[in-house]
Amino acid sequence: MGDTRQFHRVLITGIAGSGGSYLAEHIVHSHPEVQLYGVSRWHSTTRDNLAEIWNRITVLEADLTDFASVFQVIRTVKPDAIFHLAAHANVRASFVTPNSVLTNNILGTSNLFEAIRLAEIDPYVQLCSTSEVYGVVTPDNIPIKEDTPLHPASPYAVSKAAQDLLGWSYFNSYGLKVIRTRMFAYFNPRRADLFATSFARQVARIELGLQAELTHGNLDSVRTMIDVRDAMEAYWIALERCEVGEAYNIGGKTTITVGEVLERLVRLAEARIPTRCDPSLLRPADVTLQIPSVEKFTQATGWQPRYTFDESLNDLLEYWRRETWKESRTNVQDSKHGA
Repeated sequence: MGDTRQFHRVLITGIAGSGGSYLAEHIVHSHPEVQLYGVSRWHSTTRDNLAEIWNRITVLEADLTDFASVFQVIRTVKPDAIFHLAAHANVRASFVTPNSVLTNNILGTSNLFEAIRLAEIDPYVQLCSTSEVYGVVTPDNIPIKEDTPLHPASPYAVSKAAQDLLGWSYFNSYGLKVIRTRMFAYFNPRRADLFATSFARQVARIELGLQAELTHGNLDSVRTMIDVRDAMEAYWIALERCEVGEAYNIGGKTTITVGEVLERLVRLAEARIPTRCDPSLLRPADVTLQIPSVEKFTQATGWQPRYTFDESLNDLLEYWRRETWKESRTNVQDSKHGA
């Protein structure tokens, strides 16, 4: 492991999102000496994610598809570190609105890199890529290493592969200090479109009588799970210690099928949980086998996850029990007032 880099002015794109908000919390609590800035669009609906740390960060208005606003932020903040997390990230939705996902993710990344270049600053940039870029991987390529060919299977995955390659291109062409991280599946309570989060939310709703059955898509896909809090700490460590221009897989230690995650949540439930496959939740093309090799990342950083699978699963369910209880109380209050 090399020397640990020190950062003073840090910018997170997508700071109000499900991952960005956890990363912001990690930086605020673990690196209080850092001046932390974030980019958020005016119509963002997820700012509640930052409620706990709102007074300790500076959130600036920008849309990454609007170059002028991105350049203004970069020129104003002059960050020495940037975490690029902003993206349309729903895989299934990308089949419905492919052009929107492709435009947002690719153009937004290009605008960010161009703004850095034209502002003539020299920050370290963590580019948040994903295991989805590998697509359908044959068993002989398991565990997946960073040199596994990219075969993206969805418009979302294509957009992330393009981001990934843009990161390499700007490093190779302009010396931009980009470190690409390819994150595998994670538990993230704040992101409702992830399968485990959807399951936990539905279990909590059934426990309170707010819905009758749990619906799901393909249960046979294999995933290696990590806690979002571990994932965001890994992003910070990547920027501190990893080699610029390189790509690094990041993932957990528990490999499990989607169906087994559902079974574990059903066992934790405080009510009977009827389940049903909903064909509308099946993707036109699915990535069914995602088991990473994280050897390159751990050798570069010494990083190890802190949270066990059971801790993550229990925390996920308890989060959605609290949120669902709030929802039920709101509904009760609305009914009392004739809303």
